[in-house]
Amino acid sequence: MSFTPEEILETKKMIEEQGLDVRTITMGINLLDCADPVLEHMQEKIEHKIYSLSKNLSDVATSIEEDYGIPIINRRITVTPISMLLGSLKIIQNLPLKDIQAFNDPLFHKYKVAKPQISIEAINAYVKIAETLDSIAEKVNVDFLGGFSALVHKGFTRSELCLIQSLPEVLSNTERVCSSVNVATTRSGMNMNAVKMMGEIIHQIAMNTREKNSIGCAKLVIFANAVEDNPFMAGGFHGIGESECCINVGVSGPGVIRNIVKHHRNADFETLAESIKKTAFKVTRMGQLVAQKAAKRLSVPFGIVDVSLAPTTRPFDSVAGILEDMGLETAGGPGTTAALAMLTDAVKKGGLMASSYVGGLSGAFIPVSEDKLMNDAARKHILTIEKLESMTSVCSVGLDMICIPGSTSPTTISGIIADEASIGMINNKTTAVRLIPVIGKDVGDEVEFGGLLGNAVVMPVKRSSCEMFINRQGRIPAPVHSQRN
Repeated sequence: MSFTPEEILETKKMIEEQGLDVRTITMGINLLDCADPVLEHMQEKIEHKIYSLSKNLSDVATSIEEDYGIPIINRRITVTPISMLLGSLKIIQNLPLKDIQAFNDPLFHKYKVAKPQISIEAINAYVKIAETLDSIAEKVNVDFLGGFSALVHKGFTRSELCLIQSLPEVLSNTERVCSSVNVATTRSGMNMNAVKMMGEIIHQIAMNTREKNSIGCAKLVIFANAVEDNPFMAGGFHGIGESECCINVGVSGPGVIRNIVKHHRNADFETLAESIKKTAFKVTRMGQLVAQKAAKRLSVPFGIVDVSLAPTTRPFDSVAGILEDMGLETAGGPGTTAALAMLTDAVKKGGLMASSYVGGLSGAFIPVSEDKLMNDAARKHILTIEKLESMTSVCSVGLDMICIPGSTSPTTISGIIADEASIGMINNKTTAVRLIPVIGKDVGDEVEFGGLLGNAVVMPVKRSSCEMFINRQGRIPAPVHSQRN
């Protein structure tokens, strides 16, 4: 890949004046060969493999920053969903299978089987693995490690049930470990047993971390149609179809795109979309350069470049700001979904023109707490959870970094998860939920997280019970268009 002097000068201006950066350089690592029936042996294998592959990751990222003048904000690691390894532990294999098999049955409620009880010893084993991951992440100097994850869209294994039940302890007692749970896919439908359980788990995590504004919930994402090469957190993991190890880069340029939109204030939609597309092309080229250089210096394959407009708390780095510069008075008002649809599509088209290896979630993120203008719109009650839900039908992810009252019931949380997952399931796209029920806070209260997570206003949730619906359990069948071969 070669660049003209004009391209170099233009990219330099984007970096210095418009906040262009590589949001994350993420190393994906396969840990399947670390499985072992003995917990201590598995811990040793995991630590050795992650350290041997990633020990130079942070230094390489710094050297690329110095050589090319491109800011790299985060260094991260993703690993194989941990639930796939831990099923080999002897303590997990000894758990009774009968109740779990009944729990997975679509007619589960007829068996009147209580939720399978997981022993304290089994939960502690998962906590120890999480602490190992947290320790090695600190040792190799990465910001986050993703992959403490489970894929339960069609049913549970013993290992996945244990992992989910361990999350309140894990996310309360580790700093850098991130988790995700996939509860639905277009092909398999939605596991409502898992949806119900995740509402309860999120509430427990919020209670456990209430002294820190329930921040543990910020490290947990509930997915429909989770992707295997996502470099962003908290939902990143290294999929089972991925190579032994690879480098994925997430590049972000909301400030750059916003600048282009400002300069085309009177342009028609075709001209504006073309300008956004061309700019996304240039941003993607820069991201692929970083990814390829990092992969070469680390002697691992290049995976993908994710071209996502990921906002920050800086006012010019706002996706809501782009929408408002398109002509909306406030993000969340009429026209918002249409504007976001055009923006996301143009960004994706530009990325696909620039690279054959665009992956991840490419498009636009709308995390409320991390986007100052998005949070301002929520504070004015113009941007609501219901409007955000409609916006997620056309953008990259879903209901992201949204603070809700701490008194919100677990079944209401489950209902919100089910609504969002159904958008992904029916529309064959990735959607996600990262809700934070802030214990002790109510509608309109301000919540400060600091750093990239920013601050947020607590948003109202409609007070209408869905408890009977959530308690039906079983599985919502896959949509009719899942039958494609």
